[in-house]
Amino acid sequence: MNSAWITRRRRGDTAGTLYERSWAAKIRETRDGAVPVLVLFGPTASGKTEALAGLFGKDSVFPDCAGKAEVVSADSMQVYRGMDIGTAKPSFAEREKLPHHLIDIRNPDEQFTAGDFVRLAGEACDDIWRRGKLPVVSGGTGFYMRNFIMGLPESPPSDGEVRAALKAELESRGAAPLMEELASGDPQSAARIHINDTYRLLRALEVLRQTGRPLSAYRQNGGKKGRFDFFAAGIRRRREELYRRINERCAAMFRNGLADEVRRLAGAGYGPRDPGMRAIGYREFFTGEEDSSVSEDLAAVEELAARNSRRYAKRQIAYFASVPDVRWIDPAGFSPQGESSGTAGLLFDLLFSGR
Repeated sequence: MNSAWITRRRRGDTAGTLYERSWAAKIRETRDGAVPVLVLFGPTASGKTEALAGLFGKDSVFPDCAGKAEVVSADSMQVYRGMDIGTAKPSFAEREKLPHHLIDIRNPDEQFTAGDFVRLAGEACDDIWRRGKLPVVSGGTGFYMRNFIMGLPESPPSDGEVRAALKAELESRGAAPLMEELASGDPQSAARIHINDTYRLLRALEVLRQTGRPLSAYRQNGGKKGRFDFFAAGIRRRREELYRRINERCAAMFRNGLADEVRRLAGAGYGPRDPGMRAIGYREFFTGEEDSSVSEDLAAVEELAARNSRRYAKRQIAYFASVPDVRWIDPAGFSPQGESSGTAGLLFDLLFSGR
């Protein structure tokens, strides 16, 4: 990652002069033809959206930064239309202040793959930079973000016959025996793929049957590094604080009408087999893949969704640790009223003063 991203604070610098000097340095010093991209990691409920709004939004606490960036959402579930509350999707008002891309681009029954993300995120970053703004890739889907930075694995193309056979087996036998087969032949992929994520489960088995090699054995090609100049930052919180925030967010989702949102989606014909409805906060409403009825035991559903969210955050933290050269900030110590601006300030210092 390019050291030109970082400039040192000099005595007498104001926020404005520091920002302008740093921004000009990025334009002049980034590698020829490479697009500078800020990548912000952080587990669910860590405060990524608030920090970016505080730094780059139209009403930023750092006026010289206001309106100077746009966000490319790296959230595998915010791509789905109609899934707003349970995915903590930025509101229309928030997106007015800080534009977001790759939100509301699929229906819940459509697949959205890592390859789709890498392609569309690249196009969005190019477009944002051409318009004179900083592309910021931010989200919690580490698999997408790592592939965007490191490049997609050099895995073989899909084989239609093998894929059709696997789909037939899934219909007749269910996912459990297929997951057992994957765990036997490719334990690394099995450990990171949820049994309900049938797309990735079938893809990993397809590669295993087609080539005899596990999907996890295919190396990253690193091809994107030549096109973009990445600066990776992350928000890290103490576990008990993160879990408190997750529990509070989950409770707020139910107060704000998550159950009604799920009922509307189910009424529109979407069910537990659809990719979007496998998201945490949605799948807990269904008792199984064959039952599209929505549970009315909201207390139990909320408790399960909060538990699954905490477990997901734990996996996110472990996965983010595998990404090299991430600079972490810890917003501990700020009051609830000042936390958003405080975290934005930490991010500002990291980006523009090298601290």
